Amino acid sequence: MKICAMNINFDKLDLKILQQLQINCRQSTEHLGAIVGLSATACQRRIKKLRDSGVIHSEVAILNAATLQSRLTVLVEIKFNKGGTVVIEEFKALMRDCPAVQQCYYLAGEVDFSVIISVANIQQYELLTRSLFLNNPNIVKFSSRISMDNVKTSLAIPLD
Repeated sequence: MKICAMNINFDKLDLKILQQLQINCRQSTEHLGAIVGLSATACQRRIKKLRDSGVIHSEVAILNAATLQSRLTVLVEIKFNKGGTVVIEEFKALMRDCPAVQQCYYLAGEVDFSVIISVANIQQYELLTRSLFLNNPNIVKFSSRISMDNVKTSLAIPLD
């Protein structure tokens, strides 16, 4: 069975490879091949195709925040005035460039953006709100929620 998304053809083997790489992208192609039923060379070719086509965006280390210094995670909802495309695109660029922003979603509905921010402490968050939200005349309001516990973090995309 072939699956086509964004002009990229996938088959079941590609999906199996992607599922395995989402679990552990550092496993050897020999090990990966044994799991999906391909040779190491065939796995390498498919992985290269998936990287070159942009399906595999990046390969990163996901750190366990509990083992590092204490961090404050803040979930922020942002509502804009009736800003046009330029205003929205400028805000998206601002979010992409801010290291404290872990995730940013442009939404349909009552709020325009939902942002997940990681900072060292509440004082750092206050400074960040001043520079990102309070000084932006296009933002009508923003609301913050402080996370008490990270129950689950995953970047894996379900492929079934």
